[in-house]
Parts: sequence; structure tokens; C-alpha cells
Amino acid sequence: MSSAPAATIEQAVHEALATVNDPEIRRPITELGMVDSVVIDGTHAAVRILLTIAGCPLKDTLQSDITGAVTKVAGIETASVDFGTMTDAQRKQLQESLRGGGGGEPVIPFSQPGSRTRVFGVASGKGGVGKSSVTVNLAAAMAAKGLSVGVVDADIYGHSVPRMLGAADGRPTAVEDMMMPPQAHGVKVISIGMFTKGNAAVVWRGPMLHRALQQFLADVYWGELDVLLLDLPPGTGDIAISVAQLLPGAELLVVTTPQAAAAEVAERAGAIAMQTNQRLAGVVENMSWLETPDGDRMEIFGSGGGEQVSDALTKRVGAPVPLLGQIPLEPALREAGDSGTPLVLQQPDSPAARALIGVADRLAVRRDSLAGKPLGLSPKR
Repeated sequence: MSSAPAATIEQAVHEALATVNDPEIRRPITELGMVDSVVIDGTHAAVRILLTIAGCPLKDTLQSDITGAVTKVAGIETASVDFGTMTDAQRKQLQESLRGGGGGEPVIPFSQPGSRTRVFGVASGKGGVGKSSVTVNLAAAMAAKGLSVGVVDADIYGHSVPRMLGAADGRPTAVEDMMMPPQAHGVKVISIGMFTKGNAAVVWRGPMLHRALQQFLADVYWGELDVLLLDLPPGTGDIAISVAQLLPGAELLVVTTPQAAAAEVAERAGAIAMQTNQRLAGVVENMSWLETPDGDRMEIFGSGGGEQVSDALTKRVGAPVPLLGQIPLEPALREAGDSGTPLVLQQPDSPAARALIGVADRLAVRRDSLAGKPLGLSPKR
């Protein structure tokens, strides 16, 4: 039994609790006002935690993390965690704290001058080229490198990211009118599919699409992201225009197949950057070839499409638009998407995974880290 004063042990427990992050918000529970009380009884510590909602899906994770941290304190042998729920006033205070105080209108942090988040809009001229597969694998590869990554499934009509990223059953947690996005494989993700029943179709016109994207960007608490990827719908319609308006600093990543017809359409999708003054990050050629059992390459969709798009866009914008990678056609890539574990995590040594990881490496280059650095945001007045 410890001879240290109870007050000293209680202080040490509070310091231990400061090392525990909320699984959704990824900030210390002490900083978020979640620690309601700590009672020391001999070598036992009883901790009461206030959750944002009663049915918090990550309560078990939180209990395990708290118990592990507290029982490491000298003089504490056992610990118990009791959960309560924040009052409306406490949730409101937490919301204002996360938004920087002041209670102003929500802003899009990625469009603010101080944002260090690199935003990529993953675009294609037509559907069926594997744009969503590329998006989720790039996100998973970047997260595996230690970056903080978020994905917005901006393909409102054809949303597929949650299933492919293993977040099909994920639901955002509400803190007042702010949403905490679910996570899968270390990637935060939001999609309209998380708000619809079953496999219901979304039948919206332009203004509602714009508002949905705006809410995904401003009403979701993303935290300090290194990279945000947007899986855009094919073509140059409403969402592409809204991205240019809401995220003027976003870079476009164009996905195509080697087929000449697909390349021509992809070129048009990339050319929108000239009208919106956005930067083109580069081109990814998907389904480039199928490797046969004897080692030969079967170019099912032809060849040269990615290079064609890269060259054409380079001439149009007057600046290099590189071909970042060629992704071979592999059944495992489709199977990984269906199972919810991206190929770059499931089979990282496969040819397609290596190519995708190579693209992620080229895109993930940053001049500085976000670790410990505030975004410097302030709400609108």
C-alpha cells in the first residue's frame, strides 16, 4: 500500500487521464471536459467520465484506455470507470471549444488561410474507372505512413466509400450540431450513405448537393488533418463546381483508364481546373494491364491513356501535370474493396498495392508537420 497522500495520488491520476485521448475527437479527455470526478479509496481509483451521448459506440475503448492509464500510477492497483452523459450546456461548451470558441457560424477549416491540410479532389471524366478504389487505397496508404487523413465521399448519388473503407456500419456522433466522423483503418470518413436508410437512392438537385458538401466540410469535426481526399462524382457537374467554390485551394487528381475514349473524357474533367484556377496534382492510370500467370502483360483496355491525359493537360495549363502511377488490373483490388480492407493494407506487396503506395508517397510530401500546431481558426463574426 502506498504511503503517498491521497491528494498527491489524485493529482497523479489526473495527469494520467490527460494522456488518454477521446477515440473520436483524438484530444485528451481532460481537455474536453469529460472527467467529472476522481475518487481515491486506498489503492483503488474510481473515475467518472461524461460522454457526449449515452450510447457512445467507443465506450469500451475509452474504458480500457482509462483503466490502463490509471493503474500505471504509483499507489493505484485497481480502477473503475463509471460513465455519465454531458448536459446540454456541457455539450454546447464542448462544441464551442472545438470550433475555437465564440459560438459563431461553422467555417470550413480547409479553406482558411492558416490551414496546413493538403486537399485532393479525386476526379474522373466517366464512371467505372476505379476512382473510389484509388481514393480509399491512397487514404489508407497515407494513414499507414502516420499521416492524419480524412475522406469525404462527395459522390452523393453513387456513394461507395464507406463499404470499400470498412466503415459501412459507421455512423457520425453528434455533439450539438457538430458531427464526429467514424474512422476505419485510421481514416476519418463521412458519406451521405451514413444518413440514408438501407440502400436508398438520393434524389437531389444542385443546391442540395452543394449544401450537403458544405455540411460535410464545415459541420464535421475533422481535427488537424494532414490530407483530405474527396471522392468526386464523375464529370464536371455541380459537385465539381461546389468544390472549387468551397475549397479553392484543393488540387485535382485525375483518374483514367488506358482506353483512348476514357482518356478524352478524363482530359475534360481535368481541364475544369483552368476555369476554377485549381492546381492539377497529376494523373493516375488505373486498370493499366492484367498480368497473366506466365508473366506477360495483357493490355485489356489498350495503352497510353494516362500519358495522353498527362501530356494534354500539361499543354493546356502550361505547367507539369505528371503521370503519378499506373495501377495494374488485379481481382484482389476489387475483392479488397468488397471486404472493406484496402489492398494496400491487405496485400501491400501486390503489384497494384505497390503502385498505389507509390502514388501516395508522391502526394504525401509536406513541408512541415501538423503535430502540436494549432490551425489558428476563428469563427465568423
